[in-house]
Amino acid sequence: MTLNFYESLSSYYIKLLESGDEHNIIIEVGEPPVMETFKVHSTVLRYRCPYLYDEFKKSTINNDDNIYYGATVNLEKVETSFILDLLMMIAIKFHLEELVARLQTFLIENHASWLKLNFSKIYNLSFQTDFKALQNFCNDIIAKYPNLIFESKDFNTLPEAALVSIIQKDNLQLEESKVWDYVIQWGIAQNKNLPLNLDDWIEKDFQILKRTLQHCLPHIRYFQISNEHIMEKIYPYQQILEKKLVTDILKYSLSPDRSITSKILPSRNIFQITSLIITKEQASEIASWIDRKEVKYEINKNPYDFNLILRGSKDGFEKNVFWDLCNQKTNVVVVTKVKDKNEVIGGYNPIGWDFNLMEQYSKTDDSFIFSLKNRNIKNSILCRVENPSKAIYNDLNHGPNLGKDFFMKESRLFRIFDLRVYKKLIKKNNNNLKIEDYEVFQISKKQKI
Repeated sequence: MTLNFYESLSSYYIKLLESGDEHNIIIEVGEPPVMETFKVHSTVLRYRCPYLYDEFKKSTINNDDNIYYGATVNLEKVETSFILDLLMMIAIKFHLEELVARLQTFLIENHASWLKLNFSKIYNLSFQTDFKALQNFCNDIIAKYPNLIFESKDFNTLPEAALVSIIQKDNLQLEESKVWDYVIQWGIAQNKNLPLNLDDWIEKDFQILKRTLQHCLPHIRYFQISNEHIMEKIYPYQQILEKKLVTDILKYSLSPDRSITSKILPSRNIFQITSLIITKEQASEIASWIDRKEVKYEINKNPYDFNLILRGSKDGFEKNVFWDLCNQKTNVVVVTKVKDKNEVIGGYNPIGWDFNLMEQYSKTDDSFIFSLKNRNIKNSILCRVENPSKAIYNDLNHGPNLGKDFFMKESRLFRIFDLRVYKKLIKKNNNNLKIEDYEVFQISKKQKI
């Protein structure tokens, strides 16, 4: 692929280059017998690239001076890592800002998977060289998966600007008390001489930490932290905050209706799910299937609340527990964790199971069964109903039952059977699945504020 930028202006430079007239510099690249000669114009090169004379002899950019005259870079069959090296060299040595911007866009649009695989490296480089587009790309990923950075071994070496840019985001999927914990951790790590035991700190130590975190503290959503965490986490470090802010935090925690003068930042748009089996990302994928979306919902844009109504390990695995807690509940998602395997299998029932319809089928066009992607399973599998008249089966002798194709056979045992009702296999059929746990959620559309 070839990137072009400033095309109208560059066409005139191309004509100047092709004519070969009035050049006053000849650059020889390589050694005999493999050597190329370039006739160039010092006036152009002096302003386009102050370091050209040194870098041209070391460059591996196909020895192509079209980069300076015609604003053209040929990226056909070029390794992604080389494009990144090219980007770094151009930014640091050549100062071609328009090409820096285009190369970032090219990487994001064409090599996003590679960027994600090399996430830590890309993120650190983006702040070392102030690559705004790559910074935004990385921050959007961090907002959805904050542990990529906060739980990484390199977190404490994160540049201050990077940390600030993360905690500023309204869609950061992290509880505010944890944001505070990580900010404090980072601040302390920047000051190796601070006492290990907080009880040993004196006023000078708190002032050191306050100065270190002066650009981070304004972005904490103090008024979204629970009362318990305020006393446990905020209060011990109150000396790094302004006295008026501390007073307002305590006042707000005791009486949220009382007026305060401190600025209240908006709550983060966090999708929460109480599950021991599925992640926020997996819940968002299930939500996209429910709404028949071709593109999976982003975590912070999941339109559903997942309300846990049954967990086997908490409520019991017996079939009567299921009927007691789930009878006539509509819009139900069932998920199972297969024993001794990193597999999650489940199903969606929009109309619910009904005790009054024993040994009868219920009709729906919208149910499905699924197997979820995880670290060991490459892709999720979605299997929609093919015979809607038999989509749901009500059977007092069993727990959740989707058309007898996927059902709870007995305590801690589910079964995938003949798959006569649903379209394709989510796992080898006629297969008994011993489970570690299972959960049932009733989903509902989030209320708009």
